[in-house]
Amino acid sequence: MQLIKYPSPQEVDAAMAQNEPMLAAISFDGETAILSQIDEGVEHHILLMKAGFRDTDIDRFFRIVFDRDGADWTFVCPPEYKGIPFKDKRIERFYKDGFSTISEFLHQIGYLVGINIPKRYRRHLDMLGEQSTL
Repeated sequence: MQLIKYPSPQEVDAAMAQNEPMLAAISFDGETAILSQIDEGVEHHILLMKAGFRDTDIDRFFRIVFDRDGADWTFVCPPEYKGIPFKDKRIERFYKDGFSTISEFLHQIGYLVGINIPKRYRRHLDMLGEQSTL
């Protein structure tokens, strides 16, 4: 996975050493991750633009806010994710892919922390009900 540290590797490494809250956008294919201290990146779509991507690329990235205590996943499954037409199957695949890709990213940067989906993003999971294979 290619890591892009914005605005610089030195500034990101210093923020991580101070356990500052961080933003990361990790591509769905797991090939690229952009990370920044939260005050520098501001929001995920802004961080993408600062790193040279288009803000419309936001629907190609898993998005987390993290520190040494854990990672909060902004769980928003794009309607066209992997071309899966059925919403329940699409959300299940997004969930499984996201946990795998985000875990790999966190491991690569040395953060062995849990991944949390905040309550405000759980509506997608709640709709799956007890029939889910998650």
